[in-house]
Amino acid sequence: MGQIFFEGHSLDTDRRELKRGSDLVPIEPQVFDLLAYLIRNRERVLTKDDLIAAIWKGRPVSESTLTSRINSVRKAVGDTGGEQRLVRTYARKGIRFVGEVRESADSSQAPNPQAPLTGASGKPCIAVLPFVNIGDDKDQEYFSDGITEDIITALARNRSLLVIARNSTFAFRGLAGDVRRIGGDLGAGYLLQGSVRRLGSRVRITAQLVETEDGRNIWAEQYERPLQDLFAVQDEITATIVARLEPEVADEERSRADRKPPQTFNAWDFFRLGTSHFYKSTADDNREAQRLLRRAIELDPSLAAAHGFLSYSIVLSMIYFDTEPEDALLDEAVQIAKRGVALDDRDATIRFMYGRALLARKAYGEALSELEAAIALNPNLAVAYCGLGDSLAYDGRVNEAVPYFERALALSPHDPLRWAFYAYGALAYLFAGEFEAAEDWAHKATRVPNCHYWGYAHRVAALGYLQRSDERKAALQDLLKLKPDFTCRLAQQHLFYLRDLRQLTGYIEGLRRSGVPEN
Repeated sequence: MGQIFFEGHSLDTDRRELKRGSDLVPIEPQVFDLLAYLIRNRERVLTKDDLIAAIWKGRPVSESTLTSRINSVRKAVGDTGGEQRLVRTYARKGIRFVGEVRESADSSQAPNPQAPLTGASGKPCIAVLPFVNIGDDKDQEYFSDGITEDIITALARNRSLLVIARNSTFAFRGLAGDVRRIGGDLGAGYLLQGSVRRLGSRVRITAQLVETEDGRNIWAEQYERPLQDLFAVQDEITATIVARLEPEVADEERSRADRKPPQTFNAWDFFRLGTSHFYKSTADDNREAQRLLRRAIELDPSLAAAHGFLSYSIVLSMIYFDTEPEDALLDEAVQIAKRGVALDDRDATIRFMYGRALLARKAYGEALSELEAAIALNPNLAVAYCGLGDSLAYDGRVNEAVPYFERALALSPHDPLRWAFYAYGALAYLFAGEFEAAEDWAHKATRVPNCHYWGYAHRVAALGYLQRSDERKAALQDLLKLKPDFTCRLAQQHLFYLRDLRQLTGYIEGLRRSGVPEN
């Protein structure tokens, strides 16, 4: 087979070497043979008899020995029996290597820099290179290393990404080179690199995200903070960088799916294309998102994230769009999200979406628990803070809610859903009777691209309580231009998830005062 590349690893069958990045992985000869055999026959499920015939030449082998060797293969490639990202067991049938593989007949040939790798599931793979300490004090290298390690740890909490391990990326410390080649060596489609410089009592950190397929810079940012508390600064900047990365990578993956020929789609492509339509926030795109996400689940029923997004799409079709709210549909959304959590209860985004489905069902207590669990799993997930604030507002705890919207905006100021952060914050202020603040937040929501009509409606409701007739008239025109059939009756129908009737009647009264038609 020559040299084989998969998920940050290379297997050289000529030299009988397994490497993770540039690090040699210790592996027993028999385990090496088993791994090579699984990869060579990855197009089919291999039975116990197949393995015994190939590796043990038909000699009797106990079940425990076979299981031990399979576990050793998984350990060598960074997999586990629980995750089964690369080596998957099929009950009562056998096992199969399910990772995406590239081969080179010449073991001296480096990976093709034009073909970045994704993981076995198709998830984007990212490597965080050691941040460079460019100050005069070399003793401060611990700080730049700390930033790098914290980013790796925080990114690893995001289940939509595969993150190359620290030991592999730190092997590239101080090595300048083509990012496409480094990405190929590490098996990563994206590289994050940066620098740290201390400037007297301040620290400046730069970071940039690069796609390794063509060396294109996707995102770059510079942060400067006072050094009053070194570790607090490190935590703050790490959280900010990590919160920015996932939306940037996700947006790039959605664009990649848009460009890919449909005949080559796998489950992950359908999932990413589905999320692309999801974020466009129109009724037609919502329906298309649901179709694509159902197709992704059909192809891979174990794709947990697709369950989460499908559930949330169904919920939003009843809140944002024209689907008639009904108990059966809400129950379906809850069950789909619950299945997603069962498939992967460590995915913070799925826990967030399950929480939103529960909230739509007016199960506020359970919703709050799921949203708190999402934040515990990924403290940098901006939408979870927005969801938690929103849920607290509906539960009558408005004063507690607002800081969560502010946290969401601070974590992800360029999030594709940031209009919702402002809009839900405006709604909380409306419930609190703070109409000036509600109008200000809603107005900010309307200035975000792809803002949904609810952001405009919240502004109209707030202006109904303020003596600003010219602005009220203009805001109503903007709303009706975007949603010509918007009425008080439609608003009441789609705010079905409000449990406190005072919140609902107060909102509708604001619309009436602004001149929104009754029916």
